[in-house]
Amino acid sequence: MESHIPPGKSDSAGRAARRGRTAAALAAAVSLALTATACTVLGGSAEDDASAASGSVTWWDTSGEAEAPHFAKLVAAFEKKYPRIDVEHVSVPFDQAQQKFLDAVESGQGVPDVLRADVGWTIGFAAEGHLADLTGTPALDADMSGFLPTTTASVTLENGGVYGVPQVTDTLALLYNRRIFEEAGINRPPSTWKDLKDVALEVKEKTGAEGIVLNPDPFFSLPFLYGEGSDLVDVGSRTITVASPDSVRGVATAADLVSSGAAPKPPEKDAYAAMQNAFKSGEAAMMINGPWATADIFSSPEFEDRDNLGIAAVPAGGSGTAGSPTGGHNLVVSAESENPDASYLFVKYMTDAKQQESTALALGLLPTRTAAYTGKVLSDPVRNSFYLALTKAVARPSLPEGGQLFVALQPHYTAILRGEETAREGLTRTAEEWNEELLPGYGVER
Repeated sequence: MESHIPPGKSDSAGRAARRGRTAAALAAAVSLALTATACTVLGGSAEDDASAASGSVTWWDTSGEAEAPHFAKLVAAFEKKYPRIDVEHVSVPFDQAQQKFLDAVESGQGVPDVLRADVGWTIGFAAEGHLADLTGTPALDADMSGFLPTTTASVTLENGGVYGVPQVTDTLALLYNRRIFEEAGINRPPSTWKDLKDVALEVKEKTGAEGIVLNPDPFFSLPFLYGEGSDLVDVGSRTITVASPDSVRGVATAADLVSSGAAPKPPEKDAYAAMQNAFKSGEAAMMINGPWATADIFSSPEFEDRDNLGIAAVPAGGSGTAGSPTGGHNLVVSAESENPDASYLFVKYMTDAKQQESTALALGLLPTRTAAYTGKVLSDPVRNSFYLALTKAVARPSLPEGGQLFVALQPHYTAILRGEETAREGLTRTAEEWNEELLPGYGVER
């Protein structure tokens, strides 16, 4: 529903209502998948003429070191099915891929046929004309009804075109070390940010471990905003809300975890690795992270007993609600691809329910297709916990500038957590930069 709130006015109730509808739709999909787990998962709706398909595909894979070997196996299986199609599987660091793709497009040199794109990049790439519309191609089902409802907004433009196929989805949850909790005499994970602060300080006092470690990446700021009923922007009313009173209150909550000693000051660089290493080594009791982190966590001696890892929904904020961002990756085909037909088949194969189930079982990642949530997938407590966490997930704003919003917010959110800017100062500067450079037609709520 379109909002008619003037720019600069709060639409918290509208955002909460839309968030509730998203959660309800996802809960319905969860229920449907749970009742269908006894069904057989098929690898595609129709069999392709594999002997006739030919060409080559260059695929930029942005998965990490723990994930890439599994995708290499899927590539080999695809080439076996389509013996006349060769796939060049190129691993590209995630934090470099967005700019590297744009540089390749601008120069016209080395543009990949297929890219594993973050959900925040896809609409922007499509709006700039960099991606192929997959509507009516073999890459895409006749409709998107088989996908979780939180995954389709990131590939669909207002003109009706579909510019990617969701491959994996994710959300953030509270991960905690049961051993440390038990040592500190804590019986359950905190359900509010206030409780989390108290638990973190108690853990530090009684065990010497850090209570919680934080990542200053802006994606990880969203649960603090959602907990106050806010968001980065309100697309319906064309309003920048990152500096609204609710947003400032949410980010101030995150900053207070550091200033109070509940969390250590995050480093300026390699903060994600520092967070992950502290948690998996048992030096920290809690962190906010996603399902992609679990394979690495379970490789450490601290979590050799997988039951030591606890997973809970992100805590609620002052509004009494909890929310976590929808993340994930889509497979997209470059508009410059010289091998579109082979690329469509590759995207179809890599995103079908059979491969998504295989990926979930191997890596713990969450499928985007409801049919991939089989009994095997949901029988694992870790995957099941994250799947249920998706019922509190919030679809991120679908706008072409979405991927660039985080780029501008990054230095300010880092400075806020490090105590170098106040939440109000950093978020106000962010809003002003967005308004000047990315969203000039938007109002600013302060």
